[in-house]
Amino acid sequence: MNLFQLRAFDAVAREGSFTRAAARLFISQPAVTGHIKALEDHYQITLLRRTARRVELTQEGTRLAAITRAIFGLVDEAQVMLEANRQLLTGRLEVAADGPHLVMPMLAKLRAQYPGVTVNLRLGNAQETLAALLAEHVDVAVLTEVEPRKGLTLRQIDESRICALVPAKHPWSALKQGIDIAQMDNVIMVLREPTSITRRTFDLACQTAGVTTKVLLELDSREAVTEAVAAQLGIGIVSSAEVSHDPRVQALPIKGEGLINRHMLGCLERRADLRLIDAFMTLAP
Repeated sequence: MNLFQLRAFDAVAREGSFTRAAARLFISQPAVTGHIKALEDHYQITLLRRTARRVELTQEGTRLAAITRAIFGLVDEAQVMLEANRQLLTGRLEVAADGPHLVMPMLAKLRAQYPGVTVNLRLGNAQETLAALLAEHVDVAVLTEVEPRKGLTLRQIDESRICALVPAKHPWSALKQGIDIAQMDNVIMVLREPTSITRRTFDLACQTAGVTTKVLLELDSREAVTEAVAAQLGIGIVSSAEVSHDPRVQALPIKGEGLINRHMLGCLERRADLRLIDAFMTLAP
């Protein structure tokens, strides 16, 4: 079955005219006539009655027109959907992030520019976020301290500094300029799990500075660390990118070497040219 012939017949059936059908399909009128004649000759059927003033469908033509209207109606619907997606009028983007603070402003920018795009955001730790990206469970990811690797496109979007989180009435809370890492020696602390990027960066900096910490609690979320500090169970560690505005606690920059984390926006290299992924990557500050 020749779809060009069916498309020509469908256009004539819709328009009631060979001239208007030709204009609809952006081809010549003889081409439309030729396609329909070939269709009728091949199946030995008369689909149209041609008069000097008008074109009428035969009974068989009416039945076929109902079928082609459904077929090409779906084709037109598919084209509209695909074109809308190409222009980012619609679409769905899967995003992963190892924290909400950096990704939320980017999602706000995306919504402002492309309000028809739907986003699914999954939050997890650094390992879960990277694994989701590499396994193609998400399209793009906001990552911290990820090492460059083949097949991964990375763009740095920010830096953050490791901060000490202290209760609001702690003696250090007045030290707005921060504290030296040496002051953390033998201090009782409540920290994230050892696999946390913030924890790993802090532990390595302490090791380099010869600082020993006393870990009272290991917690699986930054929210839990904040609650533990507010309860005066110890000093916590947070990234400056994740400091919450909680009046019960105070975040103080820690002065020392190796206390900076780099935050990256990443996608798989072979998918970087996809329109929606490229649009989100260009939102990076």
